[in-house]
Amino acid sequence: MSTPTATVERVPILTDSDVVKVRQLVRTLAQQARLSLVDQTKLVTAASELARNTLVYGGGGDAEVQLVSDGPRTGVRAVFKDDGPGIPDLDLALTDGWTSGGGLGLGLSGSRRLVQHFAIDTAAGAGTRVEIATWSR
Repeated sequence: MSTPTATVERVPILTDSDVVKVRQLVRTLAQQARLSLVDQTKLVTAASELARNTLVYGGGGDAEVQLVSDGPRTGVRAVFKDDGPGIPDLDLALTDGWTSGGGLGLGLSGSRRLVQHFAIDTAAGAGTRVEIATWSR
């Protein structure tokens, strides 16, 4: 899919301040990748939501963020991993309006719409891995 152009930066996600660190790192790399301001905002929003999910629902984990290239395009890829309980019904969890907590139910489905690449691997009792990426246009 893509070739890394920079070293992976790993951020443990164990506290609320770690969610902020992920958001700041993604914004910095999105600027380096020369994403439009709109794409930067969408990517940072998705990353922030996924980092929060990693903390709240996964019990903590980590984010790996890096610049990547795909031919002439440059982008940012972020992977969020946790060893939490996993998502027992992924189709339901990706449905707009569904929430397992007190939120608006736009976390996973909203994040999926905000980025150009979204992949999720999860199972009940097996943790969750979500990969997102957005490319320069």
